[in-house]
Amino acid sequence: MKLLVIEDDAKTAAYLHQGLSEHGFIVDTVAGGDDGLHLALTGRYNLIILDILLPQRDGWSVLTELRRHEVQAPILMLTAQDAVPNRVKGLELGADDYLVKPFAFSELLARVRALLRRGPSRQPEILNLADLQVDLLRHRAQRGGTKLDLTPQEFALLSLLIRHTGEVLSRTLIAEQVWDINFHSDTNVVDVAIRRLRRKVDEPFETRLIHTVRGVGYVLETR
Repeated sequence: MKLLVIEDDAKTAAYLHQGLSEHGFIVDTVAGGDDGLHLALTGRYNLIILDILLPQRDGWSVLTELRRHEVQAPILMLTAQDAVPNRVKGLELGADDYLVKPFAFSELLARVRALLRRGPSRQPEILNLADLQVDLLRHRAQRGGTKLDLTPQEFALLSLLIRHTGEVLSRTLIAEQVWDINFHSDTNVVDVAIRRLRRKVDEPFETRLIHTVRGVGYVLETR
């Protein structure tokens, strides 16, 4: 899942980027209100974490514009302003939750997961294919009852595949969604990652689930 953090404090932004990335999320960070608004309107994010006191334009303005453009991604507001009127204002403008600085990362992570569970897409929290089970929000995967020891990047790749079960995903799309990079034809990063994932998801088991579609990409399905 892809998150956008709009936060001008470099230390806080780096803290959020590292913590959320370690839990398997793809995270973009941006410091200014105008830049954040542009990314939120043009990107495809599952959730937005938005600070209020920002350069260029403040978080209230960003929030208002996002809802005016009917961006449906859940928005979690971050602020040092603890006054009740500020929390009420954010909720009335369309925010989904409100967290006051300083905060514990464990609480932020719990709020992010809760918002994603009830997000507009209402995607199931746990996805299954044959004997493979992937818990998207808790970042756990198992096959045949055996826990799969996946790196955050491997889990992100498996999550992308299972969310598009039966759909052939190109190497370009996989590279953009999992690594947030533009794919170049001389780069084999996707193929290498797929090989590593297969060693954990497929090779120890009788039935293969990850399949190559020559000249196109990869698909997760039963055959």
